[in-house]
Amino acid sequence: MTQHDTTRTAELLVRARASRRALTGFPGKIPPTVDEAYTIQDEVIALTDDTVVGWKVGLIAPALRERAGAERLVGPVFATNLWPAQPGVVMPLPAIVGGTSCVEAEIVMTVGVDVPAGTAVQTLDDARQLLGSVHVAVELAGSPVPEINGLGPMAVASDLGNNAGLVLGPQVPEWRSGAWEQLEASTWIAGRLVGRADATSIAGGALEAFRFALATVSGRGRDIPAGTHIATGAVTGIHDVVPGQHARIRFGEIFQVDLDVVEA
Repeated sequence: MTQHDTTRTAELLVRARASRRALTGFPGKIPPTVDEAYTIQDEVIALTDDTVVGWKVGLIAPALRERAGAERLVGPVFATNLWPAQPGVVMPLPAIVGGTSCVEAEIVMTVGVDVPAGTAVQTLDDARQLLGSVHVAVELAGSPVPEINGLGPMAVASDLGNNAGLVLGPQVPEWRSGAWEQLEASTWIAGRLVGRADATSIAGGALEAFRFALATVSGRGRDIPAGTHIATGAVTGIHDVVPGQHARIRFGEIFQVDLDVVEA
């Protein structure tokens, strides 16, 4: 892809998100590798008037990893789209009509110390040393591109990793003991149970997803400040939603949130 193509695609993605209007498809040629997709993502971040406060991690299907050049991908979470959970309050989730909108139960790992660009995070022990806390959360995976997940990881990585927001729940008690690994999550959409699993369902483990995000973001020349939230992957799966639907996500006895999907 030429620089002109990359910039044009980024501009169209930013414009569609800002206007909350769906596109008819991916705006331009889908990059052949995740590394090239990150070039578009970098431009989208630069063109967006907001601060990155977190990153989401998405798993790439095994059959696509060789072509993509990676087994996972990352996308930024902006400050405007970080929403503290409000117990007992039904929270609105803004979805772009005609685009992609999904809810995902997440384990979020928060960075405990500043991680300068270029820091090598090669092992799980490296990652563990940088971990500040563990939270439960819900990701709103969203894009103005219809059915973006079906277009493959390069399209997803280009458009912010298909992230549209993060509902941050409470810190997991005694997280240092590893108790969060046994924490069961349940997801209901429109009153129907659509997924139930514990945190061990995250392929490779949440800590490996955390390590991957730190290594990838730092390796791409970005500082990672203490307090940055890393959403490590969908615990119960990726669940499509549309405006007018209600979702409920529960993590054992420590967290339940009710969400109304509304038109953005």
